This record gives sequence, C-alpha cells and structure tokens, in this order.
Amino acid sequence: MSQETLRHNDCLNFVAVDVTKGICRRTNELVLIDSEVCDCFTPLPKCKNCAFFKEDGQETIGTCTAEKNQPWTYKDLIAVTCEMYATK
Repeated sequence: MSQETLRHNDCLNFVAVDVTKGICRRTNELVLIDSEVCDCFTPLPKCKNCAFFKEDGQETIGTCTAEKNQPWTYKDLIAVTCEMYATK
C-alpha cells in the first residue's frame, strides 16, 4: 500500500451509506470513512494499489501502464473486475 493514510473506503469490508459514513460488513456497525481502520482491514483493489498504476503528478489521476495506449485513470477507481490488476 502507498504512504497515504488508509481509510475505511479502502477496505473490502466497507459499504458506503453516504459521503461520510458506511457499514462494516464484519460488524454490521456504522463507521466513519475517515476513522482509523481496524485489524481486519482487507485492501480493496483500487487503481492506486495496482502495480501498473503510474502517478502523473496530479492529485487524483494517474496512468494505467497495463494498457498499450496507457489511458488515464482515477487513483480511487475500484478495480475488482479489472483482469490486469496486480498487487504491488
């Protein structure tokens, strides 16, 4: 994982309710997105966690180097269905 702070919406067990909170699938409790993650944190596949993601110096956008034409992509794009996703 990168140097940035982990948030609940980076966890596979998190289900968003609105922009500030969600439900933990493990405990069925409401959690704030910005609160500390628990010991059962399971990384959600996102472009920013992929070995093929290259930062472009912009805050939220980078490049997917897995594709031949290297398209831009959002860092927080969920990559659960991406066939080229590879952990760092």
